[in-house]
Amino acid sequence: MAPKTIWFGYYKCVNNFSNHLEEDAASDVTEGHDDDEQMYEGEYQGIPHPDEIKEARRAARREARMKARMAAEVEEETLPDQYESIMEDCGHGRFQWTLFTVLGLSLMADGVECFVVSFALPSAEKDMCLSNADKGMLGLIVYVGMMIGAVLWGGLADKLGRRQCLLYALAINCIFSFLSCFAQSYGFFIFFRLCSGIGIGGSIPVVYTYYAEFLQMDKRGEHLSWLCLFWMLGGLYASFTAWGIIPHYGWGFSMGTEFQFHSWRVFVLVCFLPSVAALAGLVFMPESPRFLLETARHDEAWMILKQVHDTNWRAKGEPERVFQFSQIKMPQAQDDEFIEIQSETGTAFQRFMVRHMTLVKQVMKNLMSLAAPDLRLHGLFIAIVWFTMGFSYFGLGAWFPDQIKYLQFEEYESNVKTFHREKVEHFHFNFTLQNQVHKEGEYIHDRFMDIEMRNVKFEESLFENCYFEDIRSTDTFFENCTVKNTVFYNTDLWEDSKFIDCKLENTTFLHPKKGCHLNFQEENDILIYLVCFLGSLSVIPGNIIAGLLMDKIGRLKIIGGSMLGSAGCTFFLLLCFSQWAVVFFQCLFFAASAAAWNGIEVVTVELYPTSKRATAFGVLNGTCKLAAIISSFIFGKVIGITKIIPIILSFSALVCGGLLAFKLPETREVILQ
Repeated sequence: MAPKTIWFGYYKCVNNFSNHLEEDAASDVTEGHDDDEQMYEGEYQGIPHPDEIKEARRAARREARMKARMAAEVEEETLPDQYESIMEDCGHGRFQWTLFTVLGLSLMADGVECFVVSFALPSAEKDMCLSNADKGMLGLIVYVGMMIGAVLWGGLADKLGRRQCLLYALAINCIFSFLSCFAQSYGFFIFFRLCSGIGIGGSIPVVYTYYAEFLQMDKRGEHLSWLCLFWMLGGLYASFTAWGIIPHYGWGFSMGTEFQFHSWRVFVLVCFLPSVAALAGLVFMPESPRFLLETARHDEAWMILKQVHDTNWRAKGEPERVFQFSQIKMPQAQDDEFIEIQSETGTAFQRFMVRHMTLVKQVMKNLMSLAAPDLRLHGLFIAIVWFTMGFSYFGLGAWFPDQIKYLQFEEYESNVKTFHREKVEHFHFNFTLQNQVHKEGEYIHDRFMDIEMRNVKFEESLFENCYFEDIRSTDTFFENCTVKNTVFYNTDLWEDSKFIDCKLENTTFLHPKKGCHLNFQEENDILIYLVCFLGSLSVIPGNIIAGLLMDKIGRLKIIGGSMLGSAGCTFFLLLCFSQWAVVFFQCLFFAASAAAWNGIEVVTVELYPTSKRATAFGVLNGTCKLAAIISSFIFGKVIGITKIIPIILSFSALVCGGLLAFKLPETREVILQ
């Protein structure tokens, strides 16, 4: 009101001043007066000074600009507040629980992906004759794919939409998981698993971002924690189906000798069913209205919010309740308009290139904006927390089964039977040879028919006029042996790999078996399934505790306390001298660390604004997968050498991450920006 009052007084004074001049024009009284006397007379009569008029104008302009600026700031600040009010009005009900189930299946598919290769590997390595280097690469390739997928789909989800990117990611995972079941060569199999990992890698960053934008503030921490249970269900599903399918050799089929579909491939096929179910359910889910508002799609967002409101209140028996909000604030989006303008001209290929190159530039720009001054410090802290947690959790998660296998191998080696200078003539071997070493033996006119050889070694022995038929071998070798006038018929004892520095005289290999022997009766694999099943099951208490306390004691106490507790559990690994001791402390470690994962994921969602939320989550989750690759490689190299390195590295990482977590901002009562 001040500017209007000033201008009204100004015009009134001008009119009075004009009348006064007209009256004084005919008078001689004013002759001889100087300027100061005239100015004084004008002031005395209430006429403002010209400088005062100019200052009044400047003040009016300043106040108008300030009001416009304040109005713009209020408009920007009220969008998160208004969206929170809308979600409170919509309530928490049937719609959120339906979305919870669909997105939970996506997380379940991610959990399955982490286990499927490790469970199938003992059989796949023999089916495809993999070397140790090939096995190591196959074990890590899944994490490489998930790391790429997390960054890729997280960045795209902030530009294309949460639902659309999750649909693409799950579709890619389904296609390449299905193709990997039928891949007969190592090259195709590892490529398909890489692409499958890229697809499912987008699950975690997009799912949490997507679901959080349908939750009100007081429900967010608890229900995001319950969502983590589905990742644990993925581990249980993979363990149970592996135990039920892989040991059953008869569940496969073959087409000649070139195409084999053994039971481990059936297991891989079954493991992509959660991803298919999630994809089918996601088709019926709407896009995140918060993302639509961010991209200036006001009408679509309003319709979806009304759908959420009506679905929830209809299920609660109050269908008459009316959606109250008709006007929703929204920021202006210019990047997408630029794409549309550019895509209207040129050829189809030019439009395609313009659209996608612009999209790439937008994603990269959004990615670089994570290093902005207001996000840089907290982003660095939470990245370190993600890295240290992934390093210890996934590293020890791979170390536990390998350590159990090593203890089993030590026990197996301690029971090896050694035979020196035995001489066997005209004997028919029709029983399994297992865990034996034969040194300087002589085998004359002997027949080895339809038997299995497990971990058998012949050293400096003589085979003369012998006959081998239908032999299946596992870790069986001939070293510095002499083989004379001997026939190998339909065996997997290959001349180039099973005979080391041997002298072969008049020896014939007829119809050698292609592929490696698959031993489905090994008890070691069954125990590994049980170990992973119990490890996944032990996560339940940690998830329940996190869900109940997340909104009561805060995110930071959950993260810090869980990580420091997990660090304490790692020291007990020094006491693991038996297989079941390793199993027990694995369950203890997983139970203690589960709550930290829940808190980290909730804080990540709440820490970043909507335009950068999925991008930041994808980068941080990719950092976690990078840590998993590094720790799995390091811990795998020291199996059987020392336990100190994995324990010290895991303990240091968890303590560092747990202490640093307390430096993060508490987001318990923060509205999603």
